[in-house]
Amino acid sequence: MINLPDIDMDFSNRSQILELLNGTPARLKNGQKHITGMYFTDIPKANDDIATVEHNEAALLGYFKLDLLNVSVYEHIRNEEHLVELLTTEPPWNKLWDDKEFCEKVIHINNYYELINSMRPNSIPRMAMFLAVIRPGKAHLRNKPWAEIAETVWDRNVNSYTFRKSHAVAYAHLVVVHMNILNNG
Repeated sequence: MINLPDIDMDFSNRSQILELLNGTPARLKNGQKHITGMYFTDIPKANDDIATVEHNEAALLGYFKLDLLNVSVYEHIRNEEHLVELLTTEPPWNKLWDDKEFCEKVIHINNYYELINSMRPNSIPRMAMFLAVIRPGKAHLRNKPWAEIAETVWDRNVNSYTFRKSHAVAYAHLVVVHMNILNNG
């Protein structure tokens, strides 16, 4: 079995990169075009210019897919220095549970105010774990002590959707960036 990495690339506007690169959209099980998945190597494609092979099957055959994601938060970042400043500034964690309106604006967590209020993540590692437990495969860990969550949250031996640690940590950083953007106007 081929074990290919799962690579997501975030863009403020993915269509700009797609104009520069010649890729083939991935295909879903239902035959429709994958929303974000693209191949930039030769893969058979149908008359609709979408890969002929469903993306999970394509991975088993060794075809490498990249997921190119739109992340509108990046539209607010002026340059690399600004991004570093946003990443290295401690965000106002308490605003997540003290200010419902603020929490509901934050990317990835906006629909989870009640859970945020009860779990109170206050660091990037805890936010990464929070992002993991809002997925169905780790829902049983909600509202457990952080030490208990940390013991098994990154285990991948479940038959339901879970987050890989790498994705969760990256998204936790994006939450921090967005919190700092929202906090500083």
